[in-house]
Amino acid sequence: MDNPGALDLAAINQQLRHQHPADIVKWAVALNKKTVVTTNFRPFEAVILHLCQQADPHMDVLWIDSGYNTKATYLCAEKIIQQLALNLHVFNPLMTAARRDALMDGIPDIDSPLHEEFTRQVKLEPFSRAMKQFQPEVWLTAIRKDQTAFRQNLDIVTQDETGLLKVAPLFYWSEVDMEGYLYEHSLPNEEDYYDPTKVLGDRECGLHTRSPVAS
Repeated sequence: MDNPGALDLAAINQQLRHQHPADIVKWAVALNKKTVVTTNFRPFEAVILHLCQQADPHMDVLWIDSGYNTKATYLCAEKIIQQLALNLHVFNPLMTAARRDALMDGIPDIDSPLHEEFTRQVKLEPFSRAMKQFQPEVWLTAIRKDQTAFRQNLDIVTQDETGLLKVAPLFYWSEVDMEGYLYEHSLPNEEDYYDPTKVLGDRECGLHTRSPVAS
């Protein structure tokens, strides 16, 4: 693992393909590299957070809080934070939502020329700042194959041009699998969630389509 370029991703993904997500997280932690998990507290986020907490109770959890979450999402997030005793670090946009709403006349429509800048301000810049501060070598994420067309071409373990390993332990799980895990471990969930950068659930905002250090 000292030479990121030497990784055989095809072999690794074949090895992990039918393993339980808990074992995939343990595999990632066993690499003994700086590891973080990111969250937005969307539905089912308690699953990845519980898996990571079980593998490493002290793992850094990075929450990119756009400031536009619903009240229900914030309340559910607080339950998860307390229940799992997360080692949480919150990253907010540099501009308040109220000021941005005044300058952009609310949340720009996805067809508006302002929407790209809106997305940069509320999600991509705080995320880039978080990754630059923590400089992880392994990034655990809750993305799943069935969520968007773009993710159909990914896999459990991918690597970007900087050598950062992105590990998606839940990649091949369905919503039924996620619901079963929540029930088994008595974890909270909340469906009242809204991402102003995506609007549609199957639309990419750019966070998973570019280097994490891009602002």
